[in-house]
Amino acid sequence: MRHTLSVLVENQFGVLTRVTGMFSGRGFNIDTLNVGPTQDPKLSRITVTVQGDNEQLDQCIKQLQKLVNVIEIIDLRVGQFVARELMMLKISANSETRGELVQICDIFRAKIIDVRHDRIIVEMTGDENKLRAFLELIEPFGILELARTGNVAFKRRIEKEISGES
Repeated sequence: MRHTLSVLVENQFGVLTRVTGMFSGRGFNIDTLNVGPTQDPKLSRITVTVQGDNEQLDQCIKQLQKLVNVIEIIDLRVGQFVARELMMLKISANSETRGELVQICDIFRAKIIDVRHDRIIVEMTGDENKLRAFLELIEPFGILELARTGNVAFKRRIEKEISGES
């Protein structure tokens, strides 16, 4: 089963190593990992997507909670969060294929950020399904390079939280 966790940590040397070490120590393979500062420069948010069963995840969360620099862990359940990822691609393009590539980019709201006579560079944001669909259409043109950030996610507010119930 796939799980997404949002981990708020103190922005200090070695914290990322300790957090990711917890996952590897529990036998989790990290699918995506994104780390960045928050509105408070003393804190960073780690968004991690991993594969594993619920028991393994619960144990991992308990171990993460024991780490001194971990402030908060949010288990983002399917349907209870929104996630986006940034992807950049260098795609083979020539005068014959460029028009079709531009159309595909427009349909997916991808932004062409560089054009050369033999290639284009595209940036795109979206959820995993959107990025996968785009890649399937672009692949026949020839993907020369690809870079992805991994998920950034926020928990959605649910009715119980809005009304003050927990």
